[in-house]
Amino acid sequence: MTQRGRLYGCPVEFALDALGGKWKTVILARIKQNPMRYSELRRMIPSLSDKMLTQRLADLVDIGFVALEASPDGKGRYTLTERGRDLASSLQALYDWGNVHGRADGVRFRTDVEA
Repeated sequence: MTQRGRLYGCPVEFALDALGGKWKTVILARIKQNPMRYSELRRMIPSLSDKMLTQRLADLVDIGFVALEASPDGKGRYTLTERGRDLASSLQALYDWGNVHGRADGVRFRTDVEA
């Protein structure tokens, strides 16, 4: 996780530190579609353990990309903050790139299997 006052070599280094690891970006990409409860995220990302999901969500809240808000039924939902919404176009670009180049390499995606 990023630290205030830390010296970075360039803005890309800072951005990758903030988004570090594969799970933060995957979680953000799911929440970008719409706010989600913990259980919904758990179902959407089955290869992610409960412990890791809990840790990464806490990181994303600490960094300020995600907030936990109460929904009308009293259950919490994770939603993007303004800082998180600023990442939307970057996340979409990563999705688009992965979709094109993954398919070109013969990669299968969960959405293909579920359809």
